Amino acid sequence: MTLPTLLFTDPLFLQHDPGPGHPESPARLRSILSVLARAPVAGTQVRAPRSATPAELASVHTPELRHALLEMAGQQGQIDADTRVSPDSYDAAILAAGAAVGAVEEVMAGRARNAFALVRPPGHHAEPGQAMGFCLFNNVAIAAEAGRKLGAERVLVLDWDVHHGNGTQAAFESRRDVLYQSVHQYPYYPGTGAPHEVGQGAGEGFTVNCGLPGGATDADYRSIFEDLLLPVADAFQPQLVLVSAGFDPHRSDPIGGMMATERGFAAMCSAVRSLAERVCGGKLVLVMEGGYSLEGLSQSVHACTEVLAGRQDSFPKGDTSPDAAQAIARSRAALRPYWSCL
Repeated sequence: MTLPTLLFTDPLFLQHDPGPGHPESPARLRSILSVLARAPVAGTQVRAPRSATPAELASVHTPELRHALLEMAGQQGQIDADTRVSPDSYDAAILAAGAAVGAVEEVMAGRARNAFALVRPPGHHAEPGQAMGFCLFNNVAIAAEAGRKLGAERVLVLDWDVHHGNGTQAAFESRRDVLYQSVHQYPYYPGTGAPHEVGQGAGEGFTVNCGLPGGATDADYRSIFEDLLLPVADAFQPQLVLVSAGFDPHRSDPIGGMMATERGFAAMCSAVRSLAERVCGGKLVLVMEGGYSLEGLSQSVHACTEVLAGRQDSFPKGDTSPDAAQAIARSRAALRPYWSCL
């Protein structure tokens, strides 16, 4: 019997409301659920998530941050210029983290082919001690820690959001059991993610950053996957693959400056699914991050869900831009001392 692709989501995620005009609005998830309802993907099942436990939150975040966010529960508030909370935000945030953990639990137990946590608020900017960038708790980092506890000795976190995941990098940059890979627009918010940021101490070489100037196309992403991300991932041999799936590189996104398409995202997802099938029995979980064009976001999520459920896709043909080729070369040079495959 073919195992299902599990979609973890909950109406509570729609109750996190950063306020009028904020790009990280409930309409984002509403648009995704509408498209999935109009065009259901065969082989998927929707699951209700559970909230993350205090111990799961503590696996990544400091007591001070956890207490500060708990103190804001049930209130309107503002953490920084970009990051606002409403009365239900805390409950939505711990449910989002729990959805990512629950997805990992089901995949690691062999009860799901793979999974997609359709959550908000997003998480990859949240550092161990600081909420920021629309993010409260770092969902994918908490999920990676859960995977480690469930027996995955090596976890890959691949981040294709248009913004660098400073929070995820901060959580794991001194470790070798979690490989963090990010392809992002650079220089851009939050200012981190330069190619020379390769990790620290015992984790040196286990952070992979490829920062692209605006305008990157599907062909540029193909080259980054083929020439940098996948060779290192194959050499790392993860036992669980997580994706910080941000869709703000889409060409219609009002915040990002990239030119990726729905087919490009499907091809990235297909490449990651094939990687997971090669190295870890298909153990793959996508966790939603950014994406602020409602049409671009919803269509891209639908395309990736189809890939998770079995559809294969490939990158459109096209030439790599000189800027992307230079960015890949810089990242390969920074990482070559640590990875013979480069």
